[in-house]
Amino acid sequence: MERVTVTVTIYDVAREAGVSMATVSRVVNNNPNVKPQTRKKVFEAIERLGYRPNAVARGLASKKTTTVGVVIPDISNSIFAEVARGIEDIANMYHYNIILCNADKKKEKEIRVINTLLEKQVDGLLFMGGVVTEEHTQAFRTSSVPVVLCGTKDENQAMASVDIDHEKAAFDAVNVLIEAGHRDIAMISGTLHDPANGFARYQGYKKALDEAGIPLRDEYVRIGNYRYESSVDAVNYFLELSPRPTAIFSATDEMAIGAIHTIQDNGLRVPQDIAVISVDNIRMASMVRPTLTTVAQPMYDIGAVSMRLLTKLMNKESTDNMQVILPHEVIYRNSVTQS
Repeated sequence: MERVTVTVTIYDVAREAGVSMATVSRVVNNNPNVKPQTRKKVFEAIERLGYRPNAVARGLASKKTTTVGVVIPDISNSIFAEVARGIEDIANMYHYNIILCNADKKKEKEIRVINTLLEKQVDGLLFMGGVVTEEHTQAFRTSSVPVVLCGTKDENQAMASVDIDHEKAAFDAVNVLIEAGHRDIAMISGTLHDPANGFARYQGYKKALDEAGIPLRDEYVRIGNYRYESSVDAVNYFLELSPRPTAIFSATDEMAIGAIHTIQDNGLRVPQDIAVISVDNIRMASMVRPTLTTVAQPMYDIGAVSMRLLTKLMNKESTDNMQVILPHEVIYRNSVTQS
């Protein structure tokens, strides 16, 4: 015999508890203006009947869904996993649910996902990583809910954001190589069309060379896509140059790991023949051999602080700083010989 599922409604709970539907609603929504004895009766009825409040209906009544939309550019990139963990921990602390959407680093999909989340009446949006274009800004402007940029920022820095100083992080990384005695320093860069991240790290590379009196050589810069595979071609190109670089600064750990493996595949040693340094400090940085010297982003903190800032904006709390810059730290390992 086919099993029939009966949906329990707020009306059923009210009848079971002998109270009005308004009283049940107040209990479900934690309204303090309910007598303890009445509250107990309602909860007992809810438990007996197995009632589950309809979150959508509650959201329509309160104009809040206690749901936050998170747009992640590439769910396969391990750097975003730690950021998402920080977001979720703070969301749980403040009793918000998360809708996590992967956008595959495609602008059109990002815009579509943003609009879909807004249609679902989320209470706030976190946009994690990626380039913030005019199309993104326009989509955010049409939103009636707060938006926080997480691990990126808009070009005019007009929106709430939480990030690191990417230019300074790159500057510090290249200075580690310079202090180790290197002058022939190549860079595997991210896209220069990303002002908040790729271009900023390139600028940090240039600034470090300039302050050390080292000429910038165009052939020492190759553009990657932040992923392992793109560094393989870049390193093979560098190895054909004369003079060959003695050190490589990679814009991301994943590309740096690809660089280490490609150097080794060509019969060379890291750091004895070519030193490698990067930015991020993903988990794999300490697992590759030699272990990777890198500038650590506080990825968990970026997620946690972004979510906390969003909760303040959603609840109209005062905040002193709408553009938060978190500190970075050089993590010395074995891919660079220390002076």
